[in-house]
Amino acid sequence: MSLETISQMDSAQQSAVTPSKYKFVQAFARFLHLRSTTGVAPVDNFVQKIKPRDKVTDVLLEEDRNWDTLPQFDIKEKGSQQWDALDVLLAELFASISSLKAAYAHLQFSQRPYDSDGIRMADQIIVSELKNLADLKQSYVNEQLDLPLESSLLAEIKEQKSMVKTYEIMVKKLERQIKLKESEIAFLREKLEESSWQNRLLIKSTERSWPFSDLQNIQLSSLNHIHFDAFLKYTTESLRNFVRSMVDEMKAACWDLDAAANAIEPGVIYQKEDHKCFAFESHVCREMFDGFQCPDFSQPKESLPQESKSQQQLFFDRFVELISREPMDSLRENPESAFAKFCWVKYVRLIHPQMELAFYGNLKLRNKLNAGEYPETTFFYIFLEMAKRIWLLHCLGFSLEHHASIFQVSRGCRFNEVFMEPVAKEELLAADNMPEEYDQQVAFTVVPGFRIATAVLHCQVYLMTSKPA
Repeated sequence: MSLETISQMDSAQQSAVTPSKYKFVQAFARFLHLRSTTGVAPVDNFVQKIKPRDKVTDVLLEEDRNWDTLPQFDIKEKGSQQWDALDVLLAELFASISSLKAAYAHLQFSQRPYDSDGIRMADQIIVSELKNLADLKQSYVNEQLDLPLESSLLAEIKEQKSMVKTYEIMVKKLERQIKLKESEIAFLREKLEESSWQNRLLIKSTERSWPFSDLQNIQLSSLNHIHFDAFLKYTTESLRNFVRSMVDEMKAACWDLDAAANAIEPGVIYQKEDHKCFAFESHVCREMFDGFQCPDFSQPKESLPQESKSQQQLFFDRFVELISREPMDSLRENPESAFAKFCWVKYVRLIHPQMELAFYGNLKLRNKLNAGEYPETTFFYIFLEMAKRIWLLHCLGFSLEHHASIFQVSRGCRFNEVFMEPVAKEELLAADNMPEEYDQQVAFTVVPGFRIATAVLHCQVYLMTSKPA
């Protein structure tokens, strides 16, 4: 084998072993010897003259002269020993920089909240690493790169530990920010509860006072369907307020409202996106008005007098007693009353455990009710106000000489203005512009209707358009 071939093989092996590090060390060594202050800088493998500044202090000029005394390493000439020395130097340099970075991050982390021990520790590490960097510079200047090769591995381990420590500090900082955000969320929730409570009181104070003024002073013999119709509108307002609150909770829990509305009333095409709330209103009405036709509202173990007149007076007395009171006060004073049982049964039926779990992340509200306690949340207060008005409407319906009977319209029935009214105004406009060959049919009943003797109180329905066969 020729000497030329052996030389080529040696050079190939050397380039294959350390091509990237070799180039990096060369670039780093070249960078240390650049004479930037004299106006000479390398640009893409050629030297470009740069115009020096007009004002250069003697200190800078003196520092520039010192660059001439720095050692100039030529790796190709000095061989692998010089390369190993620079490799150890760079490893020590990067390890010190990483440790300095971690110490600085620890210093920032310890400032808020103030941690004197953490600041003192970080300060000591920073001073120590700066001294280490100064020693490395002095070793380089004096060409005393006699560091053992094992130092390279130790330096890499130190660098990795410093990086891990930096990331740990970042994680702690993020955890602290999360705790701050959680406390802000808790504070905002309390403010929301307070605002909702104030809003509820404001709405209550601005509502029409006729149920309290007229009906409190009216005699039993003077009751008629007009009073019932007025109180039905008053009840519907509270019911829709509860539906809005329930839909807001569903949105906050990231529920699929489209799927939920379709599960309640499948196959309905809504004219507007916000009309889907009528499906939820229909569901609430079905649950809350279930058993309305029974004198005991389908409550178990509820005994009533048998005489017709005494039943009328009993229901009217219940109406007068509860109408001016807060529902929560009534529940606390008489937790075994028929109204308390009604609220418990309706809440358990209306709010499914999975729904409550999605809203609040637990079943505390349901568990409190099962234990005979009543949670003080805005959502439950809105439910109680709705339940109170429906209970009073039931009492008022059975206080009349001819009891109010409830009815609803099945899906597919043709719209009849005698018994029904559309729940959305857009449906009336659609009916006016609809071709004659199309009929408007009931998609579902939203609010039930009532019959009192010969009087009919319209049920509110959501309509769909269909072409007869």
